Amino acid sequence: MKRSSFVLPLLVLWLLIFLIFSTKARKYHGKKFEMHISDQNISPGGAFPVTESPPVFSILSFGAIADGISDDSMSLLAAWESACSFNGGVVIIPSDFMFMIKPVTLQGPCMPNLVLQIDGTILAPPEIISWPKNSLYQWLNFKWVQNFTVQGTGTADGQGSNWWSCPRKKRARQSRLMKPTALRFYASYNVTVRDISIINSPLCHLKFDNSKGVKVENVAIYAPEYSPNTDGIHLQNSQDVEIMHSDIGTGDDCVSIQTGCSNIHVHHINCGPGHGISLGGLGKDKSVACVSNILVDNIIMQNTMYGARIKTWQGGLGLVTNVTFSNIQVSDVKVPIIIDQYYCDKRVCANQTEAVAISGIKFDQIIGTYTSQPIKLACSNSIPCVDVDLVSIELKRSSHYRGGAHRDQGVCWNSYGRTSGPLVPESMDYCLRSGSEYVKGLARSQDVGCSLGS
Repeated sequence: MKRSSFVLPLLVLWLLIFLIFSTKARKYHGKKFEMHISDQNISPGGAFPVTESPPVFSILSFGAIADGISDDSMSLLAAWESACSFNGGVVIIPSDFMFMIKPVTLQGPCMPNLVLQIDGTILAPPEIISWPKNSLYQWLNFKWVQNFTVQGTGTADGQGSNWWSCPRKKRARQSRLMKPTALRFYASYNVTVRDISIINSPLCHLKFDNSKGVKVENVAIYAPEYSPNTDGIHLQNSQDVEIMHSDIGTGDDCVSIQTGCSNIHVHHINCGPGHGISLGGLGKDKSVACVSNILVDNIIMQNTMYGARIKTWQGGLGLVTNVTFSNIQVSDVKVPIIIDQYYCDKRVCANQTEAVAISGIKFDQIIGTYTSQPIKLACSNSIPCVDVDLVSIELKRSSHYRGGAHRDQGVCWNSYGRTSGPLVPESMDYCLRSGSEYVKGLARSQDVGCSLGS
């Protein structure tokens, strides 16, 4: 009886102690859990994050081998098709890997704000024979994309050396004389390309065709000086384009602006080696060429063949108008200022009287050194260049000058306009003729079929 009365209070005391410690433990664990979920940025309702990350699709998740030799094209296409269905979808080519990609078409329309993130290295097939015969126009073909961005810290390497060195006859047998562009955008809208490197393309590196609302920023484009026809950026039938803060050095034009282009702004570019920044060639095979509202400014050109250039074929029609080249520094440039209406890529081209009209052209603050001659304005015999302005031009012989005794004076033929500001050499002050309504009428007569915005 005494023993049972002694045990009962002990049991009650043990239960009380157990309950006290259990309650404290629950409170402690509850606090730890509350701290954990707050770190995860959960919404006030506690069910979903405040902001959702965009869906990301790495091509490694779609079977890419990433050894730089195996064909990873299907992995890229699969990742693209998956991301295409999501607003803000991201296709990632991850860093520290090399992916061999055969020619592919990455096609829209897709959901808005799609991103291709190139952080690794993508390689084109190095051997000409390995390119499919039906895919010789471009390597990566972006078609019908809108609100789309290509960006990253990686490199697209066209591995074009075999194309450059292949003799013409052999190339004709293997590739029907075609060479592929590295990245091409066709019929696309609101496109941005930024931060990536594009190198060693067989042909031009970055091309926009029939596109609108294009921005290219902080890209690096390189190919050897001896690589033929490797334009850096090529624009055709495209409007509202801005190209800025980039380094471009190739075997051809740093930027090439072709027919159908208007409202183009190219600025803060380091150009060289290459052929400078060019409009044309325009009017080939008697075609109509229309180019308007072009501003090229704040450019540094070094060791280029040309500086600010407009080139047209004889026999063409159409109009080039409202073009300004401004604040351009040139160093060891063969001919810094050039209008050539006798452009010919053969040994001999037939003389023709028709020409693309050129009017409203301004060369402003072009300063530096030349190696052959300071200026060449070779306008059509039958259709003069009109409203050409030369403003504050200061061009001196380079230490590498090889132009001969009489080329310092430059060439000005059938060109009408005005000069102002300091002009070096002084002979440029007498370069342009005074215009008249008659010669302006001749220029207007060639404006056939051009309706680009003014």
